[in-house]
Amino acid sequence: MILILKNGVSDEQIDRVIARVEGWGLQTHLSRGTYRTIIGLIGDESQVSQETLSSLPGVSQVIPVLPPYKLASREAHPESSVIDVSGVKIGGGQLGMIAGPCSVEDRDRMMRIAESVCESGANLFRGGAYKPRTSPYAFQGLGEKGLEILREVGDRFGIPVVTEITDPRNVELVAQYADMLQIGARNMQNFVLLTEVGKSSRPVLLKRGMSATIADLLMSAEYILSEGNPNVVLCERGIKSFDPSTRNLFDVAAVPVVQGLTHLPMIVDPSHATGRPDLIPPCALAGLAAGADGVHIEVHDCPEEAKSDGPQALLPEQYKQILQQMRLMADLLGKTISPLAGTAGKPDHSPKNNPQPPTEALA
Repeated sequence: MILILKNGVSDEQIDRVIARVEGWGLQTHLSRGTYRTIIGLIGDESQVSQETLSSLPGVSQVIPVLPPYKLASREAHPESSVIDVSGVKIGGGQLGMIAGPCSVEDRDRMMRIAESVCESGANLFRGGAYKPRTSPYAFQGLGEKGLEILREVGDRFGIPVVTEITDPRNVELVAQYADMLQIGARNMQNFVLLTEVGKSSRPVLLKRGMSATIADLLMSAEYILSEGNPNVVLCERGIKSFDPSTRNLFDVAAVPVVQGLTHLPMIVDPSHATGRPDLIPPCALAGLAAGADGVHIEVHDCPEEAKSDGPQALLPEQYKQILQQMRLMADLLGKTISPLAGTAGKPDHSPKNNPQPPTEALA
């Protein structure tokens, strides 16, 4: 960091600032100019906060040289990370195609939807067992029963499953069933939840908050990384706007901006970004063209019966069509849709907490 000192600062104040900084284990480099005096800091800057430095007498401004999201930054990790979700890779030219309904509903419906999206070429299946809703009276999800259904679907079709985690107390439970933990937009800055997820070994899908800046998103990722979990995939899902034409504003420019700042993969979610099925295909293709490492799309076989977010879901046949187009786009960009490895559920899904149905039930 660089400390810019106030005009007219005394030598005594400069000496005090240097003494305090060096007392925190940092080295200093003093430079006196015609109009400004600055002090460069060298060493482990995590020992002192920017706010503390700003409060030192004589200091006018603190300028960070490195971004505050040190572990997430490209300075710390120049090569793009590739995140492995039970055999499906996201990043490094390999695309994650996440599809499924907003909520886990009944078993038969989940099986039908999963079969259709797998046949179309999706490589990750999503569904919410716990649903944070604006209204307390809206459907809140099936809880652990929903997790059991989701796990059964994943094992039946050999596809990794993604589900949202909303409560720090449920991280261990959800991780027993899911291959990937999703942090939704409303919880992007739930720092207690981020910390607990960071202690898990499960890959994390971190969605950008509705009013979050790109720096906010990367700092949330830093919480997870700093706890020891390096497997984070970011997601652009739309931000709030004044225009009611779409549910949110699809910030497609965020994709290349983020990828210039961090090594973490980033996917797009045109379903939540637009809230309109007619806009999902063009926005999905736009996201890939901008460099996204995958696309998250909601799919339901009967949207009018969906327990949540039915109006923004594609029908299975519509999803098949857009995935064909996305495959052509991927070929054009020299990328591939990561194939299913057939190992979903392999990493330590506890039999005790993940009861498997009898073989005949899967026939």
